[in-house]
Amino acid sequence: MESKLKYIHQDLIEGCKQHDRSSQFKIYKLYYKAMFNTSLRILNDSAEAEDNMQESFLDAFRKIDHYSGEGTFGSWLKRIVVNNALDILRKKREQISIEDAGLDFPDEGDQESEEEIQLQVQEIKKAINQLPEEYRIILSLYLLEGYDHEEISEILKISYNNSRTRYSRARQKLLQIISHNKLTKEINYN
Repeated sequence: MESKLKYIHQDLIEGCKQHDRSSQFKIYKLYYKAMFNTSLRILNDSAEAEDNMQESFLDAFRKIDHYSGEGTFGSWLKRIVVNNALDILRKKREQISIEDAGLDFPDEGDQESEEEIQLQVQEIKKAINQLPEEYRIILSLYLLEGYDHEEISEILKISYNNSRTRYSRARQKLLQIISHNKLTKEINYN
């Protein structure tokens, strides 16, 4: 079953290399949601994320011959989406400075209900959206997109140690926001 899925996928990529619109549309349908979510986590604006995702697919189809087959097509496409999203941010601001950031998720115990966990997830997502974009970017790349610090340093054009430091600061800032939100919530209930 697994090898057949790879074969079908490879046929679609080959079709894209031949500029077959049907293959391009099928690839788009396979990946658009994941690529939109990746873009949204970095840009924090759904309209910009949609534009970036569309432009990234066009770039991918134009550069499809550069896809070597090493690694998954999805990871290659995600790299295009991430780079394009970062370019958008760079155009908005001369330089992205990711100097202060940090985040450690507190252990809450193993017996929490699914509802409580979902509530915590929503609180964390809300807190991430409250972060300055430079913090949101590094947390998104590391925690949500699964890039390691070596890959992040290449993407953001910073040193490996700088990536680790910025991530640590981003985590700390996120924890501050989460704590502040909880305190505000408690004060509002009293």
